[in-house]
Amino acid sequence: MSGKWFHSYGAPADSELRLVCFPHAGGSPTFYRNWQRRLPAGHELLAVCYPGRQDRIGEPLVTDMARLADELTEALLPYLDRPFAFFGHSMGSAVAYETALRLGRRHGLRPTRLFVSGRGAPHTLEPTTTYLSDDETLLAEINQLGNSTSHLLADTALRALLLPPVRADFQLIETYQPAGRDRVGCPLVVYYGAQDRGCTPERIRGWSELSSARAEFKSFPGGHFYLEGCEGELLNHLSGYLADDLRLHRVVNR
Repeated sequence: MSGKWFHSYGAPADSELRLVCFPHAGGSPTFYRNWQRRLPAGHELLAVCYPGRQDRIGEPLVTDMARLADELTEALLPYLDRPFAFFGHSMGSAVAYETALRLGRRHGLRPTRLFVSGRGAPHTLEPTTTYLSDDETLLAEINQLGNSTSHLLADTALRALLLPPVRADFQLIETYQPAGRDRVGCPLVVYYGAQDRGCTPERIRGWSELSSARAEFKSFPGGHFYLEGCEGELLNHLSGYLADDLRLHRVVNR
């Protein structure tokens, strides 16, 4: 059943490292559909599909972070037979972080690197309640974030299909409260848009407290969805780390 959780977009059959990508609130695997061709040779992309969207449209939506991270942790196990890294954007950053914690605690597994994007460290954020708002208020918040696909919600027929997963994801991330400042056992790389009002310096720096290894930071021009306009630059930067991680793995296991 774990196969329903992940989409692959032309991955090489002989991949040596897997990059698992976690979408934002309301997001789907197709957000990462162009990334595979930009990754270094030998790298495979797996894009997470949360319940209730795309080919999982008939499944119940998940509104609790602990449940989502628990289920993802178990679903990932068959895919961790080689080095792996995590990338998460916005809500996906927190989901990736919680999943990495669980893999370490329960299975002694850790990513080579955790890339987080477009969101402050979980312990620096206060709970909010946008998910309780009416549709128009929720739509205004989505439009303010600047996702290039948000215009689809202007279509009333599509809105009825797309808005429930968005609201469920907002509930999941807005009610999420980390148990503490638990550290992942891998290096962290933090990406953010220089004009993203939610990514204040204090919130971004807070990620350095959540890794037992080194944390590095890089900003890009743009707002919350900076990565849509800076995809090439972002993936070049990220791919450098992945290539280094794979080289190190080869040396250690020679």
